[in-house]
Amino acid sequence: MSRMLTSIFMIGSIGYFAYRFRYRIINVLLGSSWMRRLAVGSMMSLPGVKNKMMKSVFGRPSEW
Repeated sequence: MSRMLTSIFMIGSIGYFAYRFRYRIINVLLGSSWMRRLAVGSMMSLPGVKNKMMKSVFGRPSEW
């Protein structure tokens, strides 16, 4: 029982600190060029994300 309670406490603590410092963790992970390339490549392989990105970047011309 004590071991299970300790495990739950440790997982909760790690989750709390990961949430609290999430932007720092993301900046450290994406600081490497190959990790950034992997993240962008995996996101662009998703059809919904790719379509939305292409529409926002290469959308129809705005009316002046």
